[in-house]
Amino acid sequence: MCYNDFTFLLLLFPSSSSITTVSAFEPDFVFPLENVTVAQGRDATFTCVVNNLGGYRVSGESGSPARVAWIKADAKAILAIHEHVITNNGRLSVTHNDFNTWTLNIKSVKMEDRGQYMCQVNTDPMKMQTAFLEVVIPPDIVYEETSGDMMVPEGGSAKLVCKARGYPKPKITWKREDGREIIARTGPHGKTKSHQVEGEMLSLTKITRSEMGAYLCIASNSVPPSVSKRMKVQVHFHPLIQVPNQLVGAPLLTDVTLICNVEASPKAINYWQRENGEMIISNDRYLMSEIENSMYAVQMTLVLRKTQKSDFGGYKCISKNSIGDAEGTIRLYEMELHKKKPNRYNNYDDINGSNDEDNEAIRSEDQNDESIFGSNGRLFKDAQSNLINSSKASTSNFLLIVSFISPVFSVILSKLLSITL
Repeated sequence: MCYNDFTFLLLLFPSSSSITTVSAFEPDFVFPLENVTVAQGRDATFTCVVNNLGGYRVSGESGSPARVAWIKADAKAILAIHEHVITNNGRLSVTHNDFNTWTLNIKSVKMEDRGQYMCQVNTDPMKMQTAFLEVVIPPDIVYEETSGDMMVPEGGSAKLVCKARGYPKPKITWKREDGREIIARTGPHGKTKSHQVEGEMLSLTKITRSEMGAYLCIASNSVPPSVSKRMKVQVHFHPLIQVPNQLVGAPLLTDVTLICNVEASPKAINYWQRENGEMIISNDRYLMSEIENSMYAVQMTLVLRKTQKSDFGGYKCISKNSIGDAEGTIRLYEMELHKKKPNRYNNYDDINGSNDEDNEAIRSEDQNDESIFGSNGRLFKDAQSNLINSSKASTSNFLLIVSFISPVFSVILSKLLSITL
C-alpha cells in the first residue's frame, strides 16, 4: 500500500474531514530508531518508544487519539497501524506493551526486506524516525563455476578458479593446505612467493613438483561462517632415483640395509632385483619396505638378514609409472673383520675373547721358548755363555789348523785372539 502524508492521515481517520490537535503534551520519541543488520533467514526487530501518545487528540469533536504507524519508506508502503498489520506479509507482526513501546517483528528475513523503515506518529506536523535494515548473506561457493582437482605435467601451467556468492560480495583468498608459500612467476626470471594470494583466479606457471599439493579457496565477507573449497593439484613426471650409498660393505652373517630414494608422480611401482635380473621376493631373509616422505617421494629399503656368500654382488632398485621408469644400482661386498691378536705375554686371565684351549696353546708355545726368553722377556745369561763358548771352540779349531802350516804364526795369532776374547 503506497502513501503520502495526507493519504496516510486519511487512512488513520477516514471519517474526519478536518484535523485539529488537542493536547497539553505532544508525543515525543524517547530513543532513536536503531539500524539493524541481520543475516538472511534470521529474525529482525525495530523498537519505537513514544511518550505522551495517549493524551494527544488529532480529531475535533471525536477526539481520536494519535496513532503509531510502521512504513517501508523506500517502497512507500504502509506495513502496520498501531497493532494491526496492513501489508499482506505473514512474516510481519507488531507488538505493543500497552504503554509507550511498539515493536515491528520480521521473521526469516529475506533480501527483499532490506531497506529503510519508518516509525511515524500522526501529529501536526507529523513526527517520524527512520532506521535501515541491512540483510547480509554468508558466503557460499558456486561449485558449478569453481575448479576441481587437476593434473598438470611438470613445467606446464594450471589456472584455478573460485567463485562465491553472498552479500556483501565475498573476497577470495588462496592458501596452500600445508602452509607452504605460493609461487607466482611474472616473467622469464621473476617470481614472487607469498603465503596467500587474493582474487578469483590463481595462476601457476612452469609448475614444479614442489608445488604439488592441495590449495584452499577461502571465501569471506565478514559474515560468519567463512567457507572454503579444497583443490588438489597433481604434477606428473617420470620417476627419479637417488642412491645414498652405491657401495655397501658387510661381514658374513650380519644384517645389512640397502636404501634408494624415489620421486615419482603418478604413484610408481617399486621393486628390487639382483644384477642378473632375478626379482627379489620378501621372505625370512629379505625384508622390503617403503616410507612415504611426501606426496611424490618414498624411501625404498631392502634388509638382508645374516648375509651369505651368495648375497654379495649387485642390486637394482627399480621404479615405474605411466610416464617412464628409472633404476639405481648398489654393489654389496664382503667386509672381513680382523681380530686383534691378544698379547700372550700379559696375564692369561686378562685375554678377552679366548677360551681355555686358546690359553693352553699359548702357554705351550711359551714353554717351548723358555730356552730363549724369560718371564721378563730378556735373554738368559747361560744362553749368552753358550754362544761365547761355541765361538771359542771354533777359534781353537782354527788355531790347530794354522799350527800345522806355521808354528810361529800360530803362537802370535793365539795371543791376539786371547786378548780379544
